[in-house]
Amino acid sequence: MDSLTQIALGAAVGEATLGRKVGNRAILWGAVCGTVPDLDVFIPFGDAVRDFVYHRGFSHSLFVLALLTPLFAWLIVKFHPHTARYYRGWLLLVYLVFATHVLLDSFTIYGTQIFWPFYTTPMTWGTIFIIDPAYTLPLLMGVTCALIAHREKRWGYRMNTAGLVLSSLYLAWTVGAKLHVEGIAQESLARQGIEYSRLLALPGPFNSVLWRLVVMDDRGYREGWYSLLDGTRDIRFSAAPSKPELLQGIEDHWPVQRLRWFTKGFYSVIRVGTDVVITDLRMGWEPEYVFSFKVGTIGNPHAVPVTPTGSPVVRTPERLGWIMRRIWTESP
Repeated sequence: MDSLTQIALGAAVGEATLGRKVGNRAILWGAVCGTVPDLDVFIPFGDAVRDFVYHRGFSHSLFVLALLTPLFAWLIVKFHPHTARYYRGWLLLVYLVFATHVLLDSFTIYGTQIFWPFYTTPMTWGTIFIIDPAYTLPLLMGVTCALIAHREKRWGYRMNTAGLVLSSLYLAWTVGAKLHVEGIAQESLARQGIEYSRLLALPGPFNSVLWRLVVMDDRGYREGWYSLLDGTRDIRFSAAPSKPELLQGIEDHWPVQRLRWFTKGFYSVIRVGTDVVITDLRMGWEPEYVFSFKVGTIGNPHAVPVTPTGSPVVRTPERLGWIMRRIWTESP
């Protein structure tokens, strides 16, 4: 999730855990610890693909964060020695903030390696967009109430708890919505006689009402959109080509293998000039994707591996406007 959401979540968890005992310090340190796992973005891993697939790796491991928790609790007590009697409470606060951070990230399509180093496949449920105001606003409102309320009144604490409950209920809603949309997509594909090997439902930008469907087949992939407000259960899918044969000769190239693994098969291969480019189809929409990587160049007779580099992303604001209008109408 975005940094603001993680800060709000950390602050809310901090208040709920220790706010009644240490006051606003719990909110402060909850917010700080809520940003710590994402600091791995400042670590250079070697090339564009490694930076991409190693993000949310060891720094989001429940085991690594458990080892770091006593250190952070010790540092907090050093800053606030008069709270030393709450050392166990600080331990609980720090780890709960760490754990909720990485678990929330697992609900995005990017996923997290929460069981690193024992199991390195990213856990990803893909039920919530990386920025979703419906999840974040209850947290911000609850934390704000806790900050401005008089501690003895305790209504701020209750409002913070309510914010956590509402955001959690919303997260549960996204899981149900995803399962519902995937069921509708399967029915629609069957009615249209479309054969496929993989199907993925992804929340649209900033909401959980509009969903994007990605369908993989032997010739490429298809993209469709479905809003929970649609009056029909039929989804129109548009086909887009992919040319996996371009990877002949570089199948064993590490970036190629890693991207195939990381995307869980939801990728496309295209030729751009003399470059062979792999695109993660899960992040963005046709034809604007967030993560595309040059992994080879056209050779004779097969492609030649190269050090991977990221491809520039082209954004058209009009396209985002179309997607926002698609929430409300089938023909925006």
